[in-house]
Amino acid sequence: MSITRSEVTGFALAGICAYAADLGLFLWLRSGLGWDPIGAKCLSFVAGCTVAYLGNAFGTYRGRRAGRRGYAVFLAVNIAGALVQLLCIAVSHYGLGFTSPRADTLSGAVLGMALATCLRFWGTRTLVFSQGGGDVPPPEGHGTGEEGSRTSWTG
Repeated sequence: MSITRSEVTGFALAGICAYAADLGLFLWLRSGLGWDPIGAKCLSFVAGCTVAYLGNAFGTYRGRRAGRRGYAVFLAVNIAGALVQLLCIAVSHYGLGFTSPRADTLSGAVLGMALATCLRFWGTRTLVFSQGGGDVPPPEGHGTGEEGSRTSWTG
């Protein structure tokens, strides 16, 4: 199955909304309510994952069904993506000795985010919203090409 432009666009839109929810909640918890940074980030991360899952479930992959453990697998894929970003920072900062804030930003938020996004796209598409084996077919009128039906929120 080939990747479509509407699939990439939908995934990106869900990701942008998730990022905004994550950042907004983190800033509110951290600055507005005075939470510690780890607690604030943990809660904002889960909120961002939830927004991304809902955006992908009801938008990007609306014609597909997630398995019984869809959200749990989605959360695991996102945790793996976060670990990729941390690994990029660790290798750059501790392994290669690039210790400036700019180097940390480039390794984590640029290179790490790019690699993590690829992992998240693959994992979301193949592990969470796969079309193969055992998936429930889409509801009538969804994803069939009928007048007024749409397979994603971008197409």
